[in-house]
Amino acid sequence: MRTQHAAPATPRPTPLQWLRYAFGGGLPRSLAPWVLSDTTRPGWVRRHVTRSLVQLSPLVVICLVAVPVGMGYRLTAAFGGLMVGLMYSLAFMVETTEHRVAKAGYPAGTAARLREERTEQARAARAEQRHAYRVGGAGSFD
Repeated sequence: MRTQHAAPATPRPTPLQWLRYAFGGGLPRSLAPWVLSDTTRPGWVRRHVTRSLVQLSPLVVICLVAVPVGMGYRLTAAFGGLMVGLMYSLAFMVETTEHRVAKAGYPAGTAARLREERTEQARAARAEQRHAYRVGGAGSFD
């Protein structure tokens, strides 16, 4: 009797490596598949925003703690800075993720191509699920 073994899981970065990665640092080549997965699988936008919040957090803390004005001004400045930072982060999200993938050793455009392929596969699967009579060309109106 044959037993099936699960495929080895993609190695993940340690918390310190992830923090470095969140701030734009590179990861070891052994984690390149994880970087590609992180920037292309479903939820990649949420993960990008999380990394952006981590990057912005020191500035927000400094604004709240070190600026010598009233708390209302500090909260307003911190919130405004956070919103502007997130706006720019979202505006350059695709370019940033492509840069991460390129630093991991993949050709430029790999992440966008993979996301597009996955989107197209999901779209085709939804269409076949909704219109099962059309699977494989069956049910043609010719």
